[in-house]
Amino acid sequence: MKQYFKLVRDRIPEIIEADGKTCVCKTLSDEDYISLLDQKLNEELAEYQESKSLEELAGLLEVMWAVVKARGWTLEELEQVRADKAAKRGGFEKKILLKEVQG
Repeated sequence: MKQYFKLVRDRIPEIIEADGKTCVCKTLSDEDYISLLDQKLNEELAEYQESKSLEELAGLLEVMWAVVKARGWTLEELEQVRADKAAKRGGFEKKILLKEVQG
């Protein structure tokens, strides 16, 4: 038996059971869910930074979408905030490295 305390994707329990194993799960409170989503963001970011794979980047995006919804926002609101910030401060396309500011 292996023990976990880990937020997993919705289909993981059925995948485990389809493999002939049993698992014990519980439904989290909203507060615990958001807390574990924040931990999951760090986990997914670390996995992407190690692998640099598109699959891990997609996992990070999936968790970000879950955080948006769990906090009561919409994906449209997220995109609007991103677009507004990009319009005011720019994106990252020019690859600018700020080295120094004087005065």
